[in-house]
Amino acid sequence: MKTDRKTKNWILLFLLLLCLGALGVFCARSLSAPAVTARVSVDGECVKVIDLRAVTLPYEFEVSSELGRNLVRVEHGCIAVIESDCPEQICVRQGFVQESGIPIVCLPHRLVIELEDGE
Repeated sequence: MKTDRKTKNWILLFLLLLCLGALGVFCARSLSAPAVTARVSVDGECVKVIDLRAVTLPYEFEVSSELGRNLVRVEHGCIAVIESDCPEQICVRQGFVQESGIPIVCLPHRLVIELEDGE
């Protein structure tokens, strides 16, 4: 009878810790704010800075250089390269990005889109 009670206590403790861990992950994800600013650079030179919170209507713009052409789409809180004339299309396949720390890079065109927090 005593071992049965110990087993129940261990199961309850395990479930409690599991719930606390899930709650911690949920809180951490909800507290991480999306990026505020997108900095578009070609060959290390900043060509455009976009406040992603201020975007009300989606729009597109072209980034062209002697290396190639990229079409960038901006929506509220996120940004993506939707078209490029580079051979691999990795920048296009990356899709929309909305968190800082995940840049969009097109190596053949030397295009980098970095997302930054507003701090």
